[in-house]
Amino acid sequence: MGKAKARGLSLLSGGLDSQLAVKVLERAGACMECIVFETPFFSAASAKKAASALGVKLHVVDFTDDEIALLKNPPHGFGSAMNPCIDCHATMIRRAGEMMSRLGFDFVSTGEVLGQRPMSQNRQALGIVEKTAALAGRLVRPLSARLLEPTLPETEGLLDRDMLLDISGRRRDRQLALAAEFGLSEFPSPAGGCKLTEAGFARRLADLMNHEGLDNRRLVDLIVTARRFRLPAGSSLILGRDEKENAVLRENSDLGIFMECASASGPSAIVPRLVSESDLSAAAGIVVSYSKAASSAEPVEVSCLRDGARASVFAAAMPRDKSKELQIF
Repeated sequence: MGKAKARGLSLLSGGLDSQLAVKVLERAGACMECIVFETPFFSAASAKKAASALGVKLHVVDFTDDEIALLKNPPHGFGSAMNPCIDCHATMIRRAGEMMSRLGFDFVSTGEVLGQRPMSQNRQALGIVEKTAALAGRLVRPLSARLLEPTLPETEGLLDRDMLLDISGRRRDRQLALAAEFGLSEFPSPAGGCKLTEAGFARRLADLMNHEGLDNRRLVDLIVTARRFRLPAGSSLILGRDEKENAVLRENSDLGIFMECASASGPSAIVPRLVSESDLSAAAGIVVSYSKAASSAEPVEVSCLRDGARASVFAAAMPRDKSKELQIF
């Protein structure tokens, strides 16, 4: 009988480096499966597409509760926006390590490249991630492995270290050459993908965290949907931008006060927590201002569904420049 292959579980974002990590490890003698984490802040779509192209099994894990805990208390702080990158990555690797132990894999791997990202992939940060993830010796970074200390799968003879790579820095020449060698032609650009790194999205999320909080999972899921307003007395307004978003808000109408113009087409809206009745009038004015009745000389009827009871508020359209002052961009 031949020597048993090492079994590896690789974090797969769908980007080029994470795909190359799988191919390099397979070439080094491992049988690979992949894992991806998803939240309302980042999607698993690219990873699913990449896993299909690579022909590997993909484990999709909901990471929202973990991410919310890190947003409330990031041990290593935030990046340029509201992105706890080091802690997020370490927690993902820890979760992958738990799956590794449960399902009998020999190691966890990533597509990290030493020095590619100055803040999160320098030698110190890589060490912090490994220590925080409690995966010492079982975390393989195949693209930079020969620049790092040998891991247990290498010293145990499960992986051929000579087949692993010594890539470092921000240049992508070697990765692109490897992509051609392995026949990888579809991969997103290395930047982007996580909304927590976007300044505008971070402002909206911080506003939700500071007012309604992040404990209501459905409100967190809605953070990627619709316009957001902070009303004068402190209530918030979620306002649909198109019929697709209106439909999502209708499905979540029980989250607060659900509002729509009674006699004109326009946006659906939710006020999750009403601080003052004066905010209900302001919300109605914004709903009217984005509806087909915005130019009406008379107050417009806005239907309000609250705790199963329906009532009406009559409001004139709020001037657009005033509503813009309340909008969270």
